Amino acid sequence: MDYSQFLFMKQEIGLLIVFLAVFLYDTFMPRKALPALPAVSAGLMLILTLLGFTGCLGGSDAAETAFAGMYETSPIINAIKNVLNVGVVIVLLQSIKWANSDFMSVRRGEFYELLLVTLFGMYLMISARHFLLFVIGLESASLPLAAMVALDKNRYESHEAAVKYILTACFSSAIFMMGIALVYGLSGSLYFTKIHAAITEGNSLMLIIALAFVMAGMGFKLSLVPFHLWTADVYQGAPTSVTSYLSVISKGSAAFAFMVILVQAFGAIYSEVWEWMLYAVIILTITVGNLFAIRQRNMKRFLAFSSVSQAGYIMLGIVAFNWMGTAALIYYILVYIFSNLAAFGVIGAIENATGKVSMDDYRGLNKTNPKLAFCMMLAMFSLAGIPPFAGFFSKFFIFTSAINQGSIAIYVLVLIALINTIISLYYYLLVVKAMYISDEAPVIENFRSAATEKLGLWVSIAGVMFLGIVSCFYTSILEMAKASEVFFLH
Repeated sequence: MDYSQFLFMKQEIGLLIVFLAVFLYDTFMPRKALPALPAVSAGLMLILTLLGFTGCLGGSDAAETAFAGMYETSPIINAIKNVLNVGVVIVLLQSIKWANSDFMSVRRGEFYELLLVTLFGMYLMISARHFLLFVIGLESASLPLAAMVALDKNRYESHEAAVKYILTACFSSAIFMMGIALVYGLSGSLYFTKIHAAITEGNSLMLIIALAFVMAGMGFKLSLVPFHLWTADVYQGAPTSVTSYLSVISKGSAAFAFMVILVQAFGAIYSEVWEWMLYAVIILTITVGNLFAIRQRNMKRFLAFSSVSQAGYIMLGIVAFNWMGTAALIYYILVYIFSNLAAFGVIGAIENATGKVSMDDYRGLNKTNPKLAFCMMLAMFSLAGIPPFAGFFSKFFIFTSAINQGSIAIYVLVLIALINTIISLYYYLLVVKAMYISDEAPVIENFRSAATEKLGLWVSIAGVMFLGIVSCFYTSILEMAKASEVFFLH
């Protein structure tokens, strides 16, 4: 074996160095120095992110493979990893006060180490071009998340959420691997490209069943309907910092990995099989997520069903089946990270100060905490897709990429998505109404947020406000996606 192939894994090696530094700091530093661990972790991840964007952790402009083609890296793959890193840095900033609380002081190291392990697994999922490596990454990303969900050991809801998550993860992995086994039996290979070459027609019942199993397994990870039932309970029961990480970073990596599997492994049967499966899943996901979000009063459950709906919009980038769809998907994930983390930043700040997470508690928030109310309002506007915020442009690009396919079915699908956008506007504005228009006396008193919470919030809000205006972000992603057009094996 040529060990120089590991040098292709620059971002994975960088993340491993960060993990080892955090682990050694947590293990060997004196007790009085441990409160600095959250800031050290955030600083190291910020350095890794900056190195990724400056190209120090990138490779050549062309795709490079290692380990007999099991692992691939390219500019577009490095871009999605850097996008995830941005979200992780914001999550780490927003979690510093919570991690240094009396309750978390004895297990703060566990949180950061588990988080970095899950991120490493997501990296492998994104770069995998062989189902064996993909499953290794999938389990590395999934199993530590169950421990993170259960970190709040004194709350029954946290235990319940962890049990639901681990059982769901086990069942979804079993379904996914059953689909892989059937694919292997039909194609004789676990390489994506070889599966693509072996599967040329979609008229095999066994192939349709295999693909349905694969889509169901990934549907659990993405909270696609009807595989979403764990989402609200887990989001509500988990600590807010874990919920924010689970809602954006995990979802973003799974969405890109799902696109890679469908396009590179099953692209030959796109129009015959999985295009129509995905149409049905997208319509159900957007509609059910929106309708159930209207009924929620707990803010974390509210954002759980919002994330279900947002997953349906993200899937439109896969339906586009071209380089524009790839660029729109990555841009949507980037905007979603800033928008959702802005909302969770407000929720986390209020929960850390008052313990309140109900939407009814947000009534009159503008009178007592106008800055937090303003941040939440901008986050809701962006998630709803109101111009001129970044959420409007992310939805515009994702719809445009899908419509460019040109079929009547895709026009109907986008029309349904647009109608659902109006529904989502209603329930996002419910939060704004409670904060600004309610006549009732404020429930939450004035308080000062931690400096790190403010920093995480303002970074998120800056992304929400400027990503849509500064078009170079989308243009850069579009150019990288266009250069990787070979990604689509027609």
